Amino acid sequence: MDPGGTRIELTACRCSGSGIPFRVTGRPPATLELSPEVADARPGIAQPQLAGWGRIPAAGEELLSETLERATLGARLSRGLGRSYGDSSLPASAADRVVGTRLANRIVAFDEKTGVIRAEAGLSLAEMNRLFIPRGWFTPVTPGTKYVTLGGMVASDVHGKNHHIDGCFGAHVRWLRLRLADDSVVECSPTQYADLFYGTIGGMGLLGHVLEVEFAFHRISSPWLWMESERVPGVDEFLGSLGRAAAAFPMSMGWIDCLSRGQSMGRGIMMAGRWATHEEAPSTPPVEAKKKSFPADLPNFALNRVTAKLFNMAYYWRHVRRRRAGIVAPDPFFYPLDAILDWNRAYGSRGFTQYQCVLPRAAGAPAVRDFMQLLTRLGGASPLCVIKDCGPEGRGVLSFPLEGTSIAVDMAMAPDLQRIIDRLNEFVIAAKGRIYLSKDRFTRAEHFRAMEPRLATFLSLREKWDPRHRLRSAQSVRLFGDKV
Repeated sequence: MDPGGTRIELTACRCSGSGIPFRVTGRPPATLELSPEVADARPGIAQPQLAGWGRIPAAGEELLSETLERATLGARLSRGLGRSYGDSSLPASAADRVVGTRLANRIVAFDEKTGVIRAEAGLSLAEMNRLFIPRGWFTPVTPGTKYVTLGGMVASDVHGKNHHIDGCFGAHVRWLRLRLADDSVVECSPTQYADLFYGTIGGMGLLGHVLEVEFAFHRISSPWLWMESERVPGVDEFLGSLGRAAAAFPMSMGWIDCLSRGQSMGRGIMMAGRWATHEEAPSTPPVEAKKKSFPADLPNFALNRVTAKLFNMAYYWRHVRRRRAGIVAPDPFFYPLDAILDWNRAYGSRGFTQYQCVLPRAAGAPAVRDFMQLLTRLGGASPLCVIKDCGPEGRGVLSFPLEGTSIAVDMAMAPDLQRIIDRLNEFVIAAKGRIYLSKDRFTRAEHFRAMEPRLATFLSLREKWDPRHRLRSAQSVRLFGDKV
């Protein structure tokens, strides 16, 4: 057993039938090469513990296996690379059987003409990018990190910079293979067990363990992107810039300063892009930059309001020219934070969370401005704050986005964090918005009920497909009242 809370079950490795080479990634023993981006061993901890990206641990351990169909028998929860910030991938009880999927990462089939791929749930987005970008294919939707698994992308129904054009990942999923709570294995799609299919998309793993996924890649014109960026002086101008970018580009988002006040409130850097044409792109493919690792935990006092404001000021004025345009590689465009492995150590041993909400278009720009004012007044924010334009709501029963503006902000653990989350949630409820379960750890059950009109539908699906609530997480206990 790994001292960080992982047990490993190995079987003879089967090869992909696609003819595409790939490597097994995860946290195996010394007989297999360790991938640093997913390693998280914590020597010296007496009781096995698991944690999400926010590094707030819970008692428990995971079983890593190359054969999910066998490993998920009797399991309560599956988890991928542990990049959800909150407690959705943490066990409700230390005794719960938790299966880590990341060794089950085989490609089952791939159609080179249509881009349709079927793969196991543990295949990572990083591996898909490595294999398929050089072949002219890219996932239809990507979140802000490539260190996620296919199963996690389904369970969280991830969205990205192109949501206003292409929706969430679930909109491109064609078929799922699941192990249900009664240990049966079923296949579902938009035409077969459709209620289970759409409940699983964005359902946080509470309707079934995802074993395999089929979706269609998008063809790309080159492995490079054309990116334009603009330094924007305030929140009103930023919202105008975001709207113009969403109308002109398939991908857009912005970094926003959530600590400055007055006329500078909401200033930031607006970014938009598209895949570069063959004529625009360099003749050689991008070279992956050498990964750097955050060497150690910073002291808990290092990231505070003063240092965060200094960082924000430097980052804002680093964009010296007001507007820039040029060719960039995929990683710095889609995954800037992935350039530094273990960057979550910047928050110290105390850990952190991320609060992400979406405010509906009907609430208008005043709601976004008022939210930013509330956020700056409450404090607790860090330098990492992202704003995106979202398109129409998808068909996933608990899928996060709705048409409007999404705001995501990191917050270090602090004594008054619960009070801050409560106040933000009260604002979101009044604006008829909602929060993203993949990021959440502190929302109260009554607040989630008030902001989520689709909750009754999801809970009825749980009663149908898992009446005994065998599938559960720390989050489902907190929000849905599951028994431990």
